[in-house]
Amino acid sequence: MCLAGVALHLITATTVVKVNAAVAGGGDIGGLVSQDTFNQMLKHRNDGGCPAKGFYTYDAFVAAAKAFPNFATTGDTATRKREIAAFLAQTSHETTGGWASAPDGPYSWGYCYLKEQNPGAYCASDPNYPCAAGKQYYGRGPIQLSWNYNYGRCGNAIGVNLLNNPDLVATDPVISFKTAIWFWMTPQSPKPSCHDVITGKWNPSGGDQSAGRVSGYGAITNIINGGLECGKGPNAKVEDRIGFYKRYCDLLGIGYGNNLDCYNQKPFGSALNACYSATASKESM
Repeated sequence: MCLAGVALHLITATTVVKVNAAVAGGGDIGGLVSQDTFNQMLKHRNDGGCPAKGFYTYDAFVAAAKAFPNFATTGDTATRKREIAAFLAQTSHETTGGWASAPDGPYSWGYCYLKEQNPGAYCASDPNYPCAAGKQYYGRGPIQLSWNYNYGRCGNAIGVNLLNNPDLVATDPVISFKTAIWFWMTPQSPKPSCHDVITGKWNPSGGDQSAGRVSGYGAITNIINGGLECGKGPNAKVEDRIGFYKRYCDLLGIGYGNNLDCYNQKPFGSALNACYSATASKESM
């Protein structure tokens, strides 16, 4: 079993997605994915061997989604379901507890982990988001939020002081899901948001096209971890992300769309987003 994570790119103030509690909530997630389907998708997340047992609940996911009015509300029903499938697939890869011969297959073991297995401080010098005394900013939650400046910016966006209370991402399931959806909805120049890619709102530039970057699920993998996984031909990590996605699309009764991999895509201009295995070191930031 292994836990993958994300060292999120430093997002400028102009691209931060603000979550306004006064804004009407998001769409009816329950009308797109029922609790029974959610439990089938993340079938073994509450297995006795999973450290996150009991944490990632359906109600927490629905509550967090309501704070982001555009999440899973863009396009027709198939597009909305596809966004949910893509979101849960990418985050399942980051938190997987699966292995090749796992019961019900490796893609039934998403959301098994809650925290990075080999945590460090991940404290970088930043005058705007200085590290709080005694706090560590290792990967937590569905997207494995990492580094002090990301906790600071994400906390500002969702209205919670995560810089001083990073453990909230691992103790409050609604906040935990919100950090992942915040990352999903937030563009990181020159990268588009994952949301814009999966909903077809992203139009690849000439430079993107010449680099092989085309719209589709594979571009989301490039956004999240292109520096380590994309443009290298077939590899197990990309295949794992695709495996989760296909299973979830099948459960939701929707097509996969085109361009699922990033095997021939050059990474975006920044390589600061780094996924890592439980035993591997992160890219320096």
